[in-house]
Amino acid sequence: MKILRINQSDTSGGAAIAVYRLHQGLLADGIDSRFLVNQVNSNSKFVDAIPTIKPIDYQILRFTRNFGFNDIHRTSTFDILKHPFYQEADILHFHNLHGGYFNYLALPSLTTNKPAILTLHDMWAITGHCAYSFDCSRWKSGCGKCPYLNTYPAIQRDSTHWEWQLKKWIYGKSNLAGVVTTSRWHEEQAKQSILGHIPIHRIPPGLDTEAYQPLDSQECRTLLGIPKGKKVLLFAAVNLRDSRKGGDLLLQALQSLPESLKSETVLMILGNGGEAIAETVGIPISNLGFVGCDRLKSIIYSAADLFLFPTRAENFGLVVQEAMACGTPTVSFKVGGVPDLVRPGLTGYLAEPENIQDFCQGIVELLEDSLLYSNLQEKCRAIALEEYSLKLYTQRYIELYHQALK
Repeated sequence: MKILRINQSDTSGGAAIAVYRLHQGLLADGIDSRFLVNQVNSNSKFVDAIPTIKPIDYQILRFTRNFGFNDIHRTSTFDILKHPFYQEADILHFHNLHGGYFNYLALPSLTTNKPAILTLHDMWAITGHCAYSFDCSRWKSGCGKCPYLNTYPAIQRDSTHWEWQLKKWIYGKSNLAGVVTTSRWHEEQAKQSILGHIPIHRIPPGLDTEAYQPLDSQECRTLLGIPKGKKVLLFAAVNLRDSRKGGDLLLQALQSLPESLKSETVLMILGNGGEAIAETVGIPISNLGFVGCDRLKSIIYSAADLFLFPTRAENFGLVVQEAMACGTPTVSFKVGGVPDLVRPGLTGYLAEPENIQDFCQGIVELLEDSLLYSNLQEKCRAIALEEYSLKLYTQRYIELYHQALK
């Protein structure tokens, strides 16, 4: 069985990390797994770049972009049919298809003679343009009159009704054997969407629980230069200025913490833009920047008392899963797929969306109740081992691939 997965990148971004972990699990099980991606980061014989954009594609883009269509200009997508990876594949596995590198109009041609699986990592596949619709539910009935034209991926004109209709038509002509969601929240969305006529499966991502495991907290803090006797909070985001990631909500929550707690707390930040937070919260900051090494991330998670995840919209939350595997509880908001991971009284604290005081209360409560905190640590690790192992993740997809071939 030969699998070809198509994604924006092989290792860059949350979706890519989850997909690459699946790729590694499949290879370990002796299954031929390959990638065609727009952004190649790894030096691997199993990874190659999708066909490059053609000069005519730029000409088409000047026309389609003005009408509010981001992705349908790339005629080069149809050249995937000629690639050896495609020709040798038994099954196609599509992931994030937005970002300007893939023309979804090619789906019927690509799937004519090969069954395909589509994994949803956000909402783009079921909306008229956006990756997350927030409080808008127009994607259920046809979009149009979009309230969030500037959200990623932004469009210049409201063509959302027509793009929604176009996607619906394309899905009806494509050989999609199954649609995979990663959370219960997204599973329910998919069932109510233009993909609802296709079998929907929920397969949460898995991770290497040997790479991500609890380490000695004090030793990790020493390695990171954190003073003894401090409470350690951790926040992670690729871009802290991204409104969806809730950097502004985190800032307000930290400012609302009791002064006595602030004086004994250190905030570690994974990602870019931490300087802005450091200037205003009145808490010492350890700005770690971008970290890609699993082992180093495990050290960072293990050094933290709590992981803070103030997201406004999220399909799953790989960083929460990583923290959980390291025995670190999370404080977050009750949005999207987060409740699959952050379970009150078991793995962390869920605040009401946008409720700063509730989020702040969660931080204080978990830091001050030592018995509760100890139980949360044990449950975090136990649930990660039971529900999110790489072996289980891989096996679920292997079963789905076999179903698709039948």
